[in-house]
Amino acid sequence: MSTAARGPHAPRAGDAQPAAVAQADRGHSPAADASASPQALASDAPARAFVTVAWNGRQDRIEYQHIAPHRTAAPLLVFLHEGLGSITMWKDFPQALCDAAGCRGLVFSRWGYGDSSPRGAHERWPVEFMHQQAHDFLPAFFAALDIDTARDQPWLYGHSDGASIALLHAGACPSRVAGVVAAAPHIFVEDVTIRSIQQARDGYVTTSLRSKLARYHQDPDSAFWGWNDIWLDPAFRRWNIQDVLRDVQCPVLAVQGLDDEYGTMAQIDGIAAHAPRCEQLRLADCGHSPHRDQPAALIESVTDFLHRHGGAKTPTPA
Repeated sequence: MSTAARGPHAPRAGDAQPAAVAQADRGHSPAADASASPQALASDAPARAFVTVAWNGRQDRIEYQHIAPHRTAAPLLVFLHEGLGSITMWKDFPQALCDAAGCRGLVFSRWGYGDSSPRGAHERWPVEFMHQQAHDFLPAFFAALDIDTARDQPWLYGHSDGASIALLHAGACPSRVAGVVAAAPHIFVEDVTIRSIQQARDGYVTTSLRSKLARYHQDPDSAFWGWNDIWLDPAFRRWNIQDVLRDVQCPVLAVQGLDDEYGTMAQIDGIAAHAPRCEQLRLADCGHSPHRDQPAALIESVTDFLHRHGGAKTPTPA
């Protein structure tokens, strides 16, 4: 499947501001514009909680949030945020998608983001940081929350770095993932990505970008420099996960905006070339954050994808 949808939020030419900050600057919730249910707009949003996750010799305090846990028989949809994201950066998109698809949801902030344990001031991420998140952290996180992924296979919705982590986890644990939605994924490093990340670095140093990120992270330096330093490390230019995509046996919906300032269609074309059960969604008037730029089209397509592969139910009243 390959479709394109149009909408009112086309990115401006030359705007390489991090997608997460562009979302923050809107000052309103994108999913609510076209597709959020009344429940998603309610002031009593699901409460955030914390769990200690032991992994890689670490003990990290991770913030998380359940969505519609009363839908006990519904599929579980886990949201993996982008390189500068967090629980709050998603705004109400997870709630809106879960309501549309009739799913339960799980949203969390990775180590170094949001209100989760921050990265140490002199701690640098390794080139394989996304592999570590996929192979080591996610299983430990699910175990800490008593989620048996062999019995209750989650669907993974990943954005940007989160999409890459979702694909890596699905490849490593094929019997423990029901399906993947990979929005604006990275499977190798492109020149356009590096240029945009360099511009983000300059903006962080010279503009109000740091104060904007501070609305969403207790330690914005932890979030920003952890992400920026590793992506601009010369050793990271060789990072490539195409060889593991053949191990992703579950259905995959690969989503890319035609105006993505951080990647080209080569990313989702590469997934389709290697993952055996991949469908594509190409969105016009859409940059690096499809859930911000095209929420209605995205929710409709993801719900259809989940429904066709057994991962969506008829929504029930909240």
